[in-house]
Formats: sequence, C-alpha cells, structure tokens
Amino acid sequence: QVQLEESGGGLVQAGGSLRLSCAGFGRTFSSHDMAWFRQAPGKEREFVAAISWSGGDTYDADSVKGRFTISRDNAKKMVYLRMNSLKPEDTAVYYCAAAPQVPDTPLSDSPRRYAYWGQGTQVTVSS
Repeated sequence: QVQLEESGGGLVQAGGSLRLSCAGFGRTFSSHDMAWFRQAPGKEREFVAAISWSGGDTYDADSVKGRFTISRDNAKKMVYLRMNSLKPEDTAVYYCAAAPQVPDTPLSDSPRRYAYWGQGTQVTVSS
C-alpha cells in the first residue's frame, strides 16, 4: 500500500512556474507507476503526466507537452511536476496517483488504473 501527500501548489501569474511535489509513504513506492491528474471546478478529472516505476518512461497529455515535466526520485520516495509557462486554464486541484507496476503494460492516462491517490494541492493561475 502507498500513501501520497502533495505539496507546492499556490497562486501564480500567467507565464510563471511552479513545482509540485508528491511524497510517497510505503515500502513498495518504487514499484509503482506514478501520475499527476488535475480537476477544475465543474470538470472531470484530467490526466496530466505519468512516469514509470523506474523513471525511464514518461507520458504527457497534449495540453501540457513542452511545458510540464514529470520526474521522480525513488531514493527519496518523491515525484515532482515542474510546470512552466502556466496558463489560466491550468488552474485546478492537482492530484498525485500511484499504480502498481505491471510488466509490459504501458503508462496509462485513465484514473481507473491508479489505486492510490493523494488529497490534492490547489494551483491557481491568474491572468
């Protein structure tokens, strides 16, 4: 089992940057694929980015490609989301999620794949 705790959200102007952090708690953290999702008011939860258990593979949503970068440090049990060139439409609650790694299974953008979730951190981008 994995417990997750996000931090690093806040208020930023359009064009600015933020780095979100997700701390993982549990002995099996390094064997989980990790992802970031976000949810804006009145909208469904949306995939942002995912990273494989080893860090060797990443997958980004088209809406954030070239602006956001996901990374992880298994020794520290941390996952990060570096967000550059932020836009007002990036405003949402951002969630960290973990999925037990399955051999030969590609990274998923479906929330159903992820068994563990954090409580979320608010990101607000002002215009």
